[in-house]
Amino acid sequence: MKNEYLLLTPGPLSTTETVREAMLKDWCTWDDDYNKEIVEVIRAKLVALATTSSQYSCVLMQGSGTASVEATIGSAISQEGKLLVVDNGAYGARIAQIAQYLNIPCHVVSPGETSQPNLNEVEAALASDPAISHVAIVHCETTTGMLNPIKPVAALAKQYNKTVILDAMSSFGGIPMDIADLGIDFMISSANKCIQGVPGFGFVIAKRSELEKCQGQARSLSLDLYDQWHCMEVNQGKWRFTSPTHTVRAFYQALIELEQEGGIEARHQRYRTNQTTLVQGMRSLGFEPLLSDELHSPIITSFYSPTHSDYQFKEFYERLKQQGFVIYPGKVSNADCFRIGNIGDVYPEDIALLIVAVEKAMYWNVQ
Repeated sequence: MKNEYLLLTPGPLSTTETVREAMLKDWCTWDDDYNKEIVEVIRAKLVALATTSSQYSCVLMQGSGTASVEATIGSAISQEGKLLVVDNGAYGARIAQIAQYLNIPCHVVSPGETSQPNLNEVEAALASDPAISHVAIVHCETTTGMLNPIKPVAALAKQYNKTVILDAMSSFGGIPMDIADLGIDFMISSANKCIQGVPGFGFVIAKRSELEKCQGQARSLSLDLYDQWHCMEVNQGKWRFTSPTHTVRAFYQALIELEQEGGIEARHQRYRTNQTTLVQGMRSLGFEPLLSDELHSPIITSFYSPTHSDYQFKEFYERLKQQGFVIYPGKVSNADCFRIGNIGDVYPEDIALLIVAVEKAMYWNVQ
């Protein structure tokens, strides 16, 4: 049951042995001990983590996090609607791509991968185009590790009476927030991120009033957000189609372990310490982050690749893997980078050991 290495990625990530052990029992999707005692408890716990407001509900969706994003975009926006997307990385761009596939009109605000959105540009778009009905933004853009300013963007959207969709895939559970206070109508995340579960499903926490509006609007059967939510509401946790039972049970265990750690505040502090320890250690070895420090999230950090002619990411990766650490390639279009994640069952002492391993893996410095 022991892991061979730590996954220092934005997810899937390293999980605890007890989360993995939770998958060793088979479950029937019709049984009350699964639907009522596991699924319904998960739904309630997720809403409680997201907000103190009673206006919200939660729906679980099979598939990757992107499937839940697509379910939300494809169900929440009517045939007459239009989407404004903040795109400063691969995942904002993916939302725009989903809209394109679904033939949803879309206005894209693109400040570039290393910049936060310009609020004046967002407001100009909202003011000049009354057809825009929804605004979507990614909270933590793991392309770079950027933490986007969701509060002012959501406030602008509400000023113009727009529905707000937040992709909190890599931040929910690791960064404190109250989505009601922020004015978020739909928040999307995934099992295998900061809650520290395993892949297999995503979830949407949304205002009940907004979920009701989704009825009959879905552009897909399996990704019909309203039908999935309604089925769970009426049948006390029953999924419309085959439930990823083992993943769900592992997630239930992960939620318990989040509570035992001290909740989101405590986990956020651990992730922040991981990230600051990482940046300090990498700088001591000559590596520089892509972003300035004030833009960093505690989730993942991009570093410029060494400029030495002998450096190859694959070789560096393999040398780290042999020492028990797996990092992530870069995804920035105009900079040669690699990424190191700070989330999962990872602690500051693990990051300290990583820095030692990085120094040993710097083969291009060997004379």
